[in-house]
Amino acid sequence: MEEIYANVELAEPASPKRSRNQTGPRSSQRSFHSVILCLGLLSVFLLVGLIVLGVLYRDSAADLSSIKENLTEHLQTSNDELSSMTEERNRLNASLTEMTKERDRLQTLSKQIPTCPAGWKMFSCTCYLLSQASDSWTNGREDCKRQGADLVVINSAEEQTFLSMFANKPTWIGLNDIQTEGTWMWVDGTPLTLSYWDTDEPNNGGEEDCAQIRTAHNTLWNDVPCTSSLQWICEKLP
Repeated sequence: MEEIYANVELAEPASPKRSRNQTGPRSSQRSFHSVILCLGLLSVFLLVGLIVLGVLYRDSAADLSSIKENLTEHLQTSNDELSSMTEERNRLNASLTEMTKERDRLQTLSKQIPTCPAGWKMFSCTCYLLSQASDSWTNGREDCKRQGADLVVINSAEEQTFLSMFANKPTWIGLNDIQTEGTWMWVDGTPLTLSYWDTDEPNNGGEEDCAQIRTAHNTLWNDVPCTSSLQWICEKLP
């Protein structure tokens, strides 16, 4: 019996060793399952992350495409506006060049166009002067000649109208019939062809051999004695 008990007692210590050997595989299996679970969860997270990134990328790509289209449109619009502004600038430069040429041409012409002396007035490229003094027809003509002119010769209706601004009082003109009574001649030697005599004039009332413009209100002509004291109108080329 003692041997049996001894054998039993000797055999009992082996039991804990077997228990430890039996629990080792179970622990390893649980660790393996945990790793698999973690990997699975990580895969799910990665998949979700990839899906989110894909959605964000798709939206970003759409936004970038829209931005690109808008930028392209704005760029095209800016290019069109720049082209239009360039054309307008070129047109303005061309106009400025033409205006500069025209200005230079007019300045050249202004230097070439003769002008009347101070106090004289120009009409149809001719200078006219109303005397300040009054005197006889002959003395008035002499005064004109001293200034390189002569008493006015009226050749057109326009000239007659222009001279009306001078005739604020009775005024001598370069017309007379001194040499032959009734044959009126201008001081330049040409015969009278265009006349503006007042009614019933000339009437030669008392040796009236020289012509005058009556007044500013009546610019028609009248014959008066050449010794009358009147203002006169001189005429000359510039």
